[in-house]
Amino acid sequence: MRSRACCALAAAVLAATLLLCSTAASQRPSLPGPPSPIPTVPTLQGTYDSSVFAALRWREIGPFRGGRSVAVAGSSKRPNEYYFGTTGGGVFKSTDGGITWAGVTDKYFGGTVGAIGISESNADVVYVGTGEYPIRGNVSHGDGVWRTSDGGKTWSSVGLTDTRQISRVRVHPTNPDIVYVGAQGHVFGPSSERGVYKTTDGGKTWRKILYRNDSTGITDLVLDPNNPEIIYAAFWQAWRTPWQLVSGGAASGIFKSTDGGERWTELTRYRDDGRLEIDNNAAERAMRAIALGRKNWLFAGSDDGG
Repeated sequence: MRSRACCALAAAVLAATLLLCSTAASQRPSLPGPPSPIPTVPTLQGTYDSSVFAALRWREIGPFRGGRSVAVAGSSKRPNEYYFGTTGGGVFKSTDGGITWAGVTDKYFGGTVGAIGISESNADVVYVGTGEYPIRGNVSHGDGVWRTSDGGKTWSSVGLTDTRQISRVRVHPTNPDIVYVGAQGHVFGPSSERGVYKTTDGGKTWRKILYRNDSTGITDLVLDPNNPEIIYAAFWQAWRTPWQLVSGGAASGIFKSTDGGERWTELTRYRDDGRLEIDNNAAERAMRAIALGRKNWLFAGSDDGG
């Protein structure tokens, strides 16, 4: 009897379990089937009408920021034509008095520009000295001098590639092949590629005509507008590290030449107390010579340095 009762109880439990499982299975949601294939997009046949887009033009929408520039030049022969050199994007040119500007060196060189010289006798001849001369901690170096003889349409490298920083380019007023370059030189270390350079063949060859030492370069260079054989050159003894500017020294000074750079005379000297002194008579003659070529300029002097 007891075994029959146990068998009946087990059968009842099994039946109840099967009933619960079948009920749950009937209530469970069915699993989704495989995804339907993605319909393909039909390929367009033929070509589009290019004239539809012919009227579209690119328009600059900013940011309207040109950055820094330390080199600007123009010609009295073309009062609406100007060039400026950026500190990171080459040379730009305007032919409408500065209303619009366009880059003219992108296919040839870019980077930092320190000086621009335009020939007064042929305004299509322009020389560009690369490497800005205000030597900031993050200053970038240039790669020498470039020349154009067609108003900036094409350019060619004409040497002095290791001068790095060029402060001035002066072109002879009647001969575009005679050019003077003031090289400041390497910023972060000594270098002999400093001083005043001269070419008489349009940059094919260069000759160093004034040099001080390997830590002193040219910061300014001026040709007398009435007599281009008279030249003034200013030396600046300076170098820097990424965190420090070392400016000034006994090698700084001003020189003058009266024969196109063949011979030079220093106009400055250091006094016993370490201060730089200039020959007043020579300075007065220099200012007078320059002022005669700039009738609208006014110079003022004082005994205490101004």
